[in-house]
Amino acid sequence: MVGPRRPMPMTTAATLSCLLLSCVFVCAWGYPESDLVRRLPGQPPVAFRQFAGYVDVDERAGRSLFYYFVEADGADAASKPLTLWLNGGPGCSSVGGGAFTELGPFYPKGDGRGLRLNKKSWNKVSNLLFVESPAGVGWSYSNKSSDYKTGDERTVDLTLFEMNNEASDMHIFLLKWYKKFPEYKSRDLFLTGESYAGHYIPQLANALLNHNKESKDFKFNIKGVAIGNPLLKLDRDISSIYEYFWSHGMISDEVGLAITNACDFEDYTFSSPHNESESCNDAIAEANKVVGDYVNSYDVLLDVCYPSIVMQELRLRKYVTKISIGVDVCMSLERYFYLNLPEVQQALHANRTSLPYQWRMCSKVLNYSDTDGNINILPLLQRIIEHKIPVWVFSGDQDSVVPLLGSRTLVRELAHDMGLPITVPYRAWFHKGQVGGWVTEYGNLLTFATVRGGAHMVPFSQPDRALGLFSSFVNGQRLPNTTSPSVR
Repeated sequence: MVGPRRPMPMTTAATLSCLLLSCVFVCAWGYPESDLVRRLPGQPPVAFRQFAGYVDVDERAGRSLFYYFVEADGADAASKPLTLWLNGGPGCSSVGGGAFTELGPFYPKGDGRGLRLNKKSWNKVSNLLFVESPAGVGWSYSNKSSDYKTGDERTVDLTLFEMNNEASDMHIFLLKWYKKFPEYKSRDLFLTGESYAGHYIPQLANALLNHNKESKDFKFNIKGVAIGNPLLKLDRDISSIYEYFWSHGMISDEVGLAITNACDFEDYTFSSPHNESESCNDAIAEANKVVGDYVNSYDVLLDVCYPSIVMQELRLRKYVTKISIGVDVCMSLERYFYLNLPEVQQALHANRTSLPYQWRMCSKVLNYSDTDGNINILPLLQRIIEHKIPVWVFSGDQDSVVPLLGSRTLVRELAHDMGLPITVPYRAWFHKGQVGGWVTEYGNLLTFATVRGGAHMVPFSQPDRALGLFSSFVNGQRLPNTTSPSVR
């Protein structure tokens, strides 16, 4: 026999009421409560919500991709678009890169045990989705070790005009992610990334266009593609490295001329990079020797960080932030330390299978195809533009890894091949009264822009100018040629 129910203490009742209201609110909008990140260790208070967890893209193989999602900041978050960001590598983490080093709402603190606000986060103007892809990157995993031998086709769908029977992981991921977050199915979708994501993002955009062509039901609402310092066409991007070295005084005239005269980069491939003449290989070796290991090739202005010293300081709980022209050059090590804290992984619902290795920015278990880097991406960009989707290519001008010299030329060649007229002549663009970089536009759909002082990771090195550029992109505006922007 059940006795009379005792009154619930007010504190317990209030707590339960809050939990129920929270669940109702989350479920009413279709959000997965199990993926809600209550609070990250050492996180400053914020008004927006975060979600993190897994999407199973192949249940039979046990292949799952980890994501981190951040709502837009501000009262009008419900009207702001969704932006997907992918880092490159291939095999590097978009969570560690984009989310916690570049454009996400938080940076790691110098002691590696907490977070500080990124006041120039891109969630000021958009909801942000970061995915660790392919499986084997970061906390994404597969139960089949053979899945770690992979390439562009696994990450995205390379088919241009027909859907494959076996769709790409990222295509499946997005379809299943929208089931978790159905409110976003109708939102404007922007596809963005940097470096080797110059492959991932155009390939993914084409996979989604294939889906839209075939689907009788849901269609992706793609509104724009933006890629930073992207690998687009290997032979041109590689040759521009040595042009950049010479133009920035990093190698001599003699070495620069030797490379120009001896090297035919038309034959350059990732799988066989030393297929040039002996004199070419000697000249390249000399150039790399002269540049040396004490210059950050991803940002030639930045000082370098010394890992052994920093990791020792982190373990000893010392504050280790090293500043070089306003940038924490040791942030990558602080991020590594923070994301490997068990309490951080628990808060993020990450590492649910207790992987036998630590989280790393770039995967050590992935065996990525060494031929996919040779793929020419320009035809994919052409198809995107033919679907009236704006494409922006932006380049930090202090990057020697994928320099602006190659990207600018490739964008111009693409515009010429498509017969796109110059709609904005090459000129300076401005941000807060200063030159933010230089920009040109072709046919109202193809934009090339530099970011002054920007590195290979533009949002990391120039967060304010990067946010200004991204704001113009998602708002359908041209980069301002005065101190005030002009709407397209």
